[in-house]
Amino acid sequence: LLAPPSLQSQRAYKPGSVMEKDGRPNWDSPMQFVLACVSYAVGLGNVWRFPYLCQLHGGGGFLIPYLIMLLLEGLPLFYMELAIGQKMRLGSIGAWTSISPYLGGLGLASVVTSLYLCLYYNVINAWSFWYLFHSFQSVLPWGVCPINSNRTGPTEECEVATPTQYFFYRETLNISSSIEEHGGIHTGQALCLVLAWAITYLFIVRGVKSTGKVVYFTATFPYLVLFIYLIRGVTLYGAINGLKYMFTPKMAELANPRAWINAATQIFFSLGLGFGSLIAFASYNQYNNNFQNQAIVVSLINSGTSIFASIVTFAIYGFKATLNYEDCLDRMRILLLNTFDLAEDAISMDSVLEWIEKLNTTYPEQFAQIADKVREGECNLEKELDTAVEGTGLAFIVYSEAIKNMPLPQLWSVLYFFMLLLLGIGSMLGNITAIITPLRDFKIMSRMSNELFSGLVCVFCLLLGLGFTTTSGNYWFTIFNDYAATFSLLFIVLIEVIAVSYIYGIKRFEKDIEDMLGHRPNWYWKIMWAVTSPLLLIGLFIFYIISYIQGGTPTYQAWNKELGESVVTEYPVFGQVFIVLLLVSSVSCVPLTALYAFCRKRKERAYEKRPSPVSTVSV
Repeated sequence: LLAPPSLQSQRAYKPGSVMEKDGRPNWDSPMQFVLACVSYAVGLGNVWRFPYLCQLHGGGGFLIPYLIMLLLEGLPLFYMELAIGQKMRLGSIGAWTSISPYLGGLGLASVVTSLYLCLYYNVINAWSFWYLFHSFQSVLPWGVCPINSNRTGPTEECEVATPTQYFFYRETLNISSSIEEHGGIHTGQALCLVLAWAITYLFIVRGVKSTGKVVYFTATFPYLVLFIYLIRGVTLYGAINGLKYMFTPKMAELANPRAWINAATQIFFSLGLGFGSLIAFASYNQYNNNFQNQAIVVSLINSGTSIFASIVTFAIYGFKATLNYEDCLDRMRILLLNTFDLAEDAISMDSVLEWIEKLNTTYPEQFAQIADKVREGECNLEKELDTAVEGTGLAFIVYSEAIKNMPLPQLWSVLYFFMLLLLGIGSMLGNITAIITPLRDFKIMSRMSNELFSGLVCVFCLLLGLGFTTTSGNYWFTIFNDYAATFSLLFIVLIEVIAVSYIYGIKRFEKDIEDMLGHRPNWYWKIMWAVTSPLLLIGLFIFYIISYIQGGTPTYQAWNKELGESVVTEYPVFGQVFIVLLLVSSVSCVPLTALYAFCRKRKERAYEKRPSPVSTVSV
């Protein structure tokens, strides 16, 4: 089925002669390859996941474990995958099969994991399209509550929640109350998903020839938008409060093991290790391309972007937190004025907290009447800044809340959601390449044209992805986001580094690198591959298993229409079974393929040992 060149023939390749040997297309220039890796690695996680972790673990203090994990884990594994792809000039399945027939399951597991990622990742791009299209209205729809069906006032559910939450959960998702309540497809979201997949197809239809052109835009334009947002963000009222929060590290978090584990996983997932995308991209390089420098550059750009995006995000955090804090003070001021019958100008905004303490001491009996309301609406700027928001809540609710309070909100909304769209599409190009490239290495697949094969893959993913546009689709989205590409990726990369270091062998790997670059890797890379990275990955792997076992029944956030907020709910039995199948389906590819290779090899040996039939000669 596969037609990979042997390792010996690969070693015989000379720089500049690869195209003649295997006819594989190449990137037009090393710059295209770097931009493709940047576009793939720098994604939505840099904009929402990293700021969330900074906020969760004491602002700038999180940068210390993050940068240490970059050196111990991110750089070595990124370098390793680029080296494998460039040496083998095959997708993940063919590359690992070339190293050993027993390792072909690694590539297959990467393809399955990338398929899961593609199914739900483009849904985020569909949401970005939805918000982008609604950004051109004269009044942003998430800025005000819609009128109820009786046209007597705002929708009650929206008033209980907030306009931004209502627009996301009810207008964008049309979400049901639980994963067990199924409903029809959201037509608007389904059309946006079709558009997202159509654009993905157009960008990959000619392989690296079309992808290489697109990445010039998808890899660079988001930085322009982030820079514009940086200028706007730092000039917002209260932005300085958010920046102080970020750059005032809580050093006690360095003693928190969870901070180090989150730093390791953030590095691991933000670089896109284990999906097979990096192996696929590197397989289109010239044989003597200097991937070592490129690995260092892309890794530093990725981490630098996370820090840069966090500065922008914390500036907007500060703006939103300050507005919420002052709104709280104003509500308390009005409550005090009405309760104690004071003049309108008796209490200023700056002295509300002082007045609360003063009136509590002076008029304890009268103050007792409103004590519960004061405690319930306690105003605290630090508390506002400590409120961590993860994932889609940050991208589509918190940012939307801040944007609607800016001057010219339509302009900032268009810029922001267009940037999100480009980040998402850039990552999708890597995700879909990780599926198409290894499958095209199969002889039966290689007979199809690029246009037909890419189209079939995109249509297949689109049809399955339509399930995420149903009323319960967001809950299935959460399952895929939480379980499809976490445990399996840790397992894949752990086996990868063990395979290179102890099955293929560090010395052989060194010679391959020397053959491509003209020099061997230094001691740093070898120590990381042989000792440090495997130990870190084993630790993370064990941590995830223990956390999953100790975590009890898996839960999700179900939208409660009456409360206007999400509530923690346990998954039903079928949801738990699906989670297990999701985890097992990709990981099981490794042992099952190894077992198949073992049985096949044993059968071949038995056939070779079979005695030849005795020939009879007529005299």
